[in-house]
Amino acid sequence: MYTQSFSVPDDEGKTARPTAASRPASEREAALQAQFDARIDADGRIEPRDWMPEAYRKTLVRQISQHAHSEIVGMLPEGNWISRAPSLKRKAILIAKVQDEGGHGLYLYSAAETLGTSREDMLEALHSGRAKYSSIFNYPALNWADMGVIGWLVDGAAIMNQIPLCRCSYGPYARAMVRVCKEESFHQRQGYEALLVMMKGTQAQRDMVQDAVNRWWWKCLAMFGPPDADSPHSAQGMRWGIKRISNDELRQKFVDATVPQAQVLGVTLPDPDLKWNEARGHYDYGAIDWDEFWQTVNGHGPMNKERLATRVKAHDDGAWVREAALAHADKQQQRARKAA
Repeated sequence: MYTQSFSVPDDEGKTARPTAASRPASEREAALQAQFDARIDADGRIEPRDWMPEAYRKTLVRQISQHAHSEIVGMLPEGNWISRAPSLKRKAILIAKVQDEGGHGLYLYSAAETLGTSREDMLEALHSGRAKYSSIFNYPALNWADMGVIGWLVDGAAIMNQIPLCRCSYGPYARAMVRVCKEESFHQRQGYEALLVMMKGTQAQRDMVQDAVNRWWWKCLAMFGPPDADSPHSAQGMRWGIKRISNDELRQKFVDATVPQAQVLGVTLPDPDLKWNEARGHYDYGAIDWDEFWQTVNGHGPMNKERLATRVKAHDDGAWVREAALAHADKQQQRARKAA
């Protein structure tokens, strides 16, 4: 999954602290900055041991950690349906998908750690409510069709967002995204296939799919973040090669790709303004409810409190596992030292 990190700072709504005036850069710092800029201009990769501006590092820590948070919080809506899957096949697929999401979180936390932050600090920021994650996961999954629609639309939007990240200027993030995108592609395909099966079933099943599409469509369009004019961080992110395609361009690509899929599936996308624009060569679509988006991002969505409480409980309940693993690793190190 993906998060709107360029547009949603972790301290959203809080008063900024005054900072001291920045001092002029030294000759060495100016030379390092010039080298960094030259590598970015040449579309090169920045690696953990390379010099980087502090603002670049902080932007990456925020984006990668929010992305990781989104992966592990994104396990929760689907995890609730594992025990209620309609068949052993669907149960096995959903278990594998949830496991993948947990693995994506681990890849991304590891990538963020290469920037000098710690896993403990990132999780503490999430659990305290200071860090953000994708707003899409603060809505309930009401029936089995939601599992298919989350796979088709939510993961489809995630793939549209994440494929450009495989060319991100920060090496560890870009490399992590290669595997993540391959697995997200499977997630989208299985979701779409599950919906195709339901659409060949009873009228009640078809109605269930249409209801799920109605509830998730607009939320998926908001996943790409605010319009470019209201996304002040995007320009700098694109200058640094972290972000490759603007929010509005990605959203348009998603709409253009999804409309034909909906036609094959036999569902109606809930937008009376959705129509092909011959002059633009794209589909026009209606206005997104950004007030709802910001309400949810800022902690006032239908499931914000429940999702966070579930994550905190899971972390606390798993403390003994982490303690046992650390104790075992310590014993192994002691034995290795004695044997040396």
